[in-house]
Amino acid sequence: MAPLAGIGFKPQHFDDAVRSAPTDLWLEVHPENYMVDGGPRLAMLDALADRFPLSLHGVSLSLAAAALPDAVQLQRLRRLIDRVQPGLVSEHLAWSTWAGRYVPDLLPFPRTHEALEHLVRNVMHTQERLGRQISLENPSHYLVLDGHDWSETDFLAELVRRSGCGLLLDINNVYVSAHNLRSDPLDYLDAFPLHAVTEIHLAGHAVDETDTTLLIDSHDAPIADPVWLLYRHVLSRGGARPTLIERDGEVPVFPVLLAERQRANVLLTNEAVAA
Repeated sequence: MAPLAGIGFKPQHFDDAVRSAPTDLWLEVHPENYMVDGGPRLAMLDALADRFPLSLHGVSLSLAAAALPDAVQLQRLRRLIDRVQPGLVSEHLAWSTWAGRYVPDLLPFPRTHEALEHLVRNVMHTQERLGRQISLENPSHYLVLDGHDWSETDFLAELVRRSGCGLLLDINNVYVSAHNLRSDPLDYLDAFPLHAVTEIHLAGHAVDETDTTLLIDSHDAPIADPVWLLYRHVLSRGGARPTLIERDGEVPVFPVLLAERQRANVLLTNEAVAA
């Protein structure tokens, strides 16, 4: 995947994408919406794959769980990968299953030695079944968890070393987590293993309705200025990376997303020239 900016695809933007999108645009989708045997959604994705580079960003493998990822889910994901040949495949550093039960969330966990062993096993198993490297996204945090054996950046670096996975750096998650946990986002980014980053995410956030001291990784607003500043810092340290503009709520019209995408592209181009 070229170090340019892409956008998260939404079906309401299909006509705009195929008729008027820039030729260097790439798109990201959640594979769970397309892991079917046929129908209009899959046909739409086929049409996009013929025109644009794609990235698949999963939300359901539950890689931080004690059990291996669901075998049927992996088979369906492998079929989709083989079908559309995405440039990047990613998942979350989280769990969402327990004893056969599924929860509609990406849940945190203490970064213990045991948790690292589970993750390394699950990631390596997933990469073997999919026939390719995957990248893991750093989470957003809303409260302090006890029982960690590792800092998050050291945990991620060790996961990369042991499993061979890549990392997806979500800068809005870094900003939201630093605000909620009263930490310094620059310290986190300076310790982050940028050499392993295959993709960057940029998104907006919101203030919690019941606790105005809490920020929520809502993806329903424009990217905030402090997040743009952190993005510039990352580019200056790690160089240009494929960068996604995420918007999952209050989704604007296509030109508005392209304008945010162009802002990121300008920064990526400037970094490439400087390098």
